[in-house]
Amino acid sequence: MRRKLRLRNREDFGRVYRGGKSFANGQFVVYWSRQPIAEPFRLGISASKKIGNAVVRNRMRRVIKEIVRHMEQEIAQNVDFILIVRKPAVSMSYAELDRSIHHVLRKGGLLKNSKPHSPKRTTISKKS
Repeated sequence: MRRKLRLRNREDFGRVYRGGKSFANGQFVVYWSRQPIAEPFRLGISASKKIGNAVVRNRMRRVIKEIVRHMEQEIAQNVDFILIVRKPAVSMSYAELDRSIHHVLRKGGLLKNSKPHSPKRTTISKKS
């Protein structure tokens, strides 16, 4: 993945966490926000010590970068997003991770031609 497409500093991560929206599935949490500068998109990856040792965390980062690199043309423009890895993702195959990342990005409306998922609203009728 090109260096230009990465979130690198603390301020960028903080801006996305503070001002962004989030969506999740069982394997990933995505925080995202519109970026003020006109670049395609920028990605940050967070893999905490909860998911394993340094070897496991770095492997997950490499696999995620590769998956995102292959889907670069599908991702919406002018967006910064952070993918947070959850523990169940560690035991998944490459194909399963690919499907899961597609799912969570589609759910958040971060893929071109996809709309953000909105939770169903239930109306409560009052009986008088």
